[in-house]
Amino acid sequence: MNQHAHASYEALIFDLDGTLIDSAPDIAAAVNAYLAEQGHAALEVAQVERFIGNGPRRLIEDILMEQGVALGMAELDAAVACYIAHYRRNPASHTRFFPHVREDLAKLRAAGIRLGICTNKPHALTLQILDLLELSPLVEVALGADAVPACKPDPGHLLAVAEQMALAEGAWAYVGDTTVDQATAAAAGVPFFVVPWGAAAMSGLVRRKGCIVWRTCCLIESPPG
Repeated sequence: MNQHAHASYEALIFDLDGTLIDSAPDIAAAVNAYLAEQGHAALEVAQVERFIGNGPRRLIEDILMEQGVALGMAELDAAVACYIAHYRRNPASHTRFFPHVREDLAKLRAAGIRLGICTNKPHALTLQILDLLELSPLVEVALGADAVPACKPDPGHLLAVAEQMALAEGAWAYVGDTTVDQATAAAAGVPFFVVPWGAAAMSGLVRRKGCIVWRTCCLIESPPG
């Protein structure tokens, strides 16, 4: 972890999928339900996981493009709506926290650190999942992709969370697992920390970035010597 990890932050804003929770199994199930309706073969969770992080539209579009299927705008809109409808029916049946995340978030809140979430998941689904996972009491502000004019990597998405939390410049940092998260933080001009799981474990982002957070509570503690 680099020197920024020793800073004292008033708040931390987190990505959701791949950072706090492993939601890939439920996302894959919803994707496969849509694919089955269209007569396509089901995909393994690992195949779907490669496309998570850019929001539902890019998820469906990228998966179909890899299969050689190109949809018009109206067809893609319908496909995304179908996927989201399936996802809403079972949004957290197989979703789990990454190791120690739930206890670390509670520890951060107990230490007086305010928590926010900036995710490219649809906003209503985000709130639904936070409720199901009993995270809502810990999170002050959460904004999904469709709650802002432009979603990540547009920095306005992340800054909108900070604005709703009334955070001062330099008082907070962003924690994520993808290059999209990294680019968003850079464009917003805020410190960025990466977890070593989620997409970071597959993309090599951890190896390229010095700010590794092995435990989220390390952001308020000195790393073990």
